[in-house]
Amino acid sequence: MSRQEPIQEMICISCPLGCHLSLYKNDKDELSVTGNKCARGIVYAEEEFYAPKRIVTCTCRAESRILPRLPVRTNASLPKEHINDLIKAAYAMTVKPPVACGQVLIEDFKGTGVNLIASMSLGDGH
Repeated sequence: MSRQEPIQEMICISCPLGCHLSLYKNDKDELSVTGNKCARGIVYAEEEFYAPKRIVTCTCRAESRILPRLPVRTNASLPKEHINDLIKAAYAMTVKPPVACGQVLIEDFKGTGVNLIASMSLGDGH
């Protein structure tokens, strides 16, 4: 009997252990995970396989002499299929001070529930 090859391998980032995970599918197309040392590894592997998401960080233009680009990020993980569109939207916008750190700049991007927020404050005097 030959050992089945994993369909995907990854390193779990749910906790500091960094487990090397292997994903397999059985005859019923069910996913199984090996290599995890905690239950979070299974959840991470399933989400990463079926619906990968990422925190997005980038910059947008700011009407400021001192800081011409304002760092921004998402407040939660965004489905990967929306990342390029969010970055394009951020690059196309111009923020006018004052802006508070954590202020929502784009709300509920494409109905995902994810907001684009300022990563730092930018006052009137900047």
